[in-house]
Amino acid sequence: MFFIIGLVVVFGSVAGGYAPHGDFRVLWQPLEFLIILGAAVGGFIISNPKDVTMATGKHLGRLLKSAPYGKQDYVELLCLQFSLFKLAKSKGALALEAHIENPDESAIFSIYPTFMKNHDASDFLCDTLRLITMGTENPHELEAMMDEDIESRKHEAHSVAHAVAGLGEGLPAFGIVAAVLGVIVTMGSISEPPEVLGGLIGAALVGTFFGIFMAYGVVSPMGAYLTSYCDAEFKYLECMKAGVLAHVQGYAPAISVEFARKTLASHDRPSFTELEDATSELAPA
Repeated sequence: MFFIIGLVVVFGSVAGGYAPHGDFRVLWQPLEFLIILGAAVGGFIISNPKDVTMATGKHLGRLLKSAPYGKQDYVELLCLQFSLFKLAKSKGALALEAHIENPDESAIFSIYPTFMKNHDASDFLCDTLRLITMGTENPHELEAMMDEDIESRKHEAHSVAHAVAGLGEGLPAFGIVAAVLGVIVTMGSISEPPEVLGGLIGAALVGTFFGIFMAYGVVSPMGAYLTSYCDAEFKYLECMKAGVLAHVQGYAPAISVEFARKTLASHDRPSFTELEDATSELAPA
């Protein structure tokens, strides 16, 4: 929604400032657009691996979403952690094994559908808890392992955002290419009357305008938003990491999820009372 609003503001401001003195027909230069956008897309394909190029379309859908997770999603995540930690405290870490090996059939995981739809998050939590059931008890070693896991996932997820940002950085240069080609065409018609030359020069300048406009008004902001969206996505994993580390260090389930709750941004963080009320309603593990 905010992406659409931003586009309306950008296009409306530029068009509104140009309209009183300019002719919009002059701005319609399809061959200039073909040169700039075609060359930019080609450069994008050349400079990025196939998996990044193929994933770009999917990631662009995120521009229409305000955030990957909301407060209720985090309440669900914290309740899930509470249930798992309570089970491990009361029956031992090995009691988690049946749940993490087959989360789709788990009585605990099945009541948290939003979490189960997130396969990356599910794999991250189950893989980490599996290490605990196998005897990993050193919190520092576990933290280092989780950090490496998060960093590798983050690098992969950010690759599309960085690729889109790179596309935005290249657009002004392609605009200059189109403008130079327009000047070449103009110089080939130097004997034409001033009104013809004026039209040719105007068309060439549209290339520079379009490249800069698309770069700083559309594509670069898209890259910046995708980067912020990825960062917000990985806050979900950071929340799990904090809870698991607190659990490994021996804290009670309520304290462990409090460690996890504190990692959240204020607009996503449930209050202590909200979380306490949610966990108090959970059925015994």
